[in-house]
Amino acid sequence: MTTSRDTERAAIRAAIDRLLAGNPAHSTGALTVLQLAEEAGVKRWVLTHKHPDLKEEFERRRAESNGVPRAFQAIQARVTELEAANRQLRQTNTEIIERVEVYAQVIHALTTRNEQPRRQPDTTASDPLSSIRILPNPSR
Repeated sequence: MTTSRDTERAAIRAAIDRLLAGNPAHSTGALTVLQLAEEAGVKRWVLTHKHPDLKEEFERRRAESNGVPRAFQAIQARVTELEAANRQLRQTNTEIIERVEVYAQVIHALTTRNEQPRRQPDTTASDPLSSIRILPNPSR
């Protein structure tokens, strides 16, 4: 004869398995005790007070999966990889923008220097290229 306690335990165990597999049927699928109770169809206090061993089992198994359901672990790994690639691209973009700004200054200075002989030469003016800071090439 199955008791209500046995029925609750079976529902909680099934809910643990569904949540950790990433296949929720009655909850958001978040790996929390509150969502476990929702998934099992029991009140949170039933889970935490009547079945603390199952709550602890869920928390242990959740920690083993790094808090990510098994079905989403490959996706999470890909997200982490793409975030790292995005950080690298942003850094490269910043370096390229700085380099383009320097190139624009050099082009302006060379244009100014090239136009000087056409005008009256200014013997007191300093070389406009001497104040430009050249950035090192990050690919070298």
